[in-house]
Amino acid sequence: MKNKEHTRQVRDTVAKKFKAGFGYKNISQALNIPRNTVQAIILKWKEYQTTGNLPRPGRPSKLSAHTRRRLIRDAAKRPMITLDELQRSTAEVGDSVHRTTISRILHKSGLYGRVARRKQFLKDIHKKCRLKFATSHLGDTPNMWKKVLWSDETKIELFGNNAKRYVWRKSNTGHHPEHIIPTVKHGGGSIMVWACFSSAGTGKMVKIDGKMDGAKYRTILEENLMESAKDLRLGRRFVFQQDNDTKHKAKSTMEWFKNKHIQVLEWPSQSPDLNPIENLWKELKTAVHKCSPSNLTELELFCKEEWEKMSVSRCAKLIETYPKRLTAVIAAKGGATKY
Repeated sequence: MKNKEHTRQVRDTVAKKFKAGFGYKNISQALNIPRNTVQAIILKWKEYQTTGNLPRPGRPSKLSAHTRRRLIRDAAKRPMITLDELQRSTAEVGDSVHRTTISRILHKSGLYGRVARRKQFLKDIHKKCRLKFATSHLGDTPNMWKKVLWSDETKIELFGNNAKRYVWRKSNTGHHPEHIIPTVKHGGGSIMVWACFSSAGTGKMVKIDGKMDGAKYRTILEENLMESAKDLRLGRRFVFQQDNDTKHKAKSTMEWFKNKHIQVLEWPSQSPDLNPIENLWKELKTAVHKCSPSNLTELELFCKEEWEKMSVSRCAKLIETYPKRLTAVIAAKGGATKY
């Protein structure tokens, strides 16, 4: 059986005594360790200037260098390939290894398994329009973006927050009531809301009853748009942002904007990442579900309360950093961004 190696302190003592002029025999007798062990420690210290453990080669890899390069190349070219597929491909060339071995090789090359993000599908025409929007507005002054009133609609489900939650529990108690998040089919119902905001804070939030159409959308604008702009002190020359939904771009709706002398921001399709209100939607849904609403009436109440609680500094920060979104779109040549 292999003897237990000496501690770093003992090995340092050997080197220290050798530097002080002691011979191998004297050091061996003083520390009660074999002479050949003393010699090995000192020879190592002379060559490497250390008494610590050096990297050890370990067991030779079962995969050849060629197969390792092939694994890395396949994973880089086909990011959605699975470990099972990679395992089968290595077995086909005669190298049978475990999935963890393949995973470890990919990790060393900087490739890690991550959940793929879901983004809007972008056609070439969408990318072209997004790129045009970003390049044309990149030079706009900060004051211009402070004059924009951003808007959108979103659906909020009663039990629809699918974010992971962690709990401290003992083994075999995962099914206990205090350790679970109750869910119901189809989210237990939902509400649709329309809201707007600017760098000065959040504007009005309205629950949409029934199916949204052009007439209902114009009613929401009539009752809430100008009042929100007034509350946020945007003045008469503000710019209104909306996406390219058909009810938003309907002829009668655009006539309404013209009659009200409201400038509408020309918007590229398939661009939720360019609308900072999406960040507020995410924060709103998280905050609302922490309130644990038990019915749709409470859900609406909590939505409006949490929307009003959104800090002005948070809204201002989203607008202050807006040029970074434009830069990201340009860098992606009109493609999807991290926002």
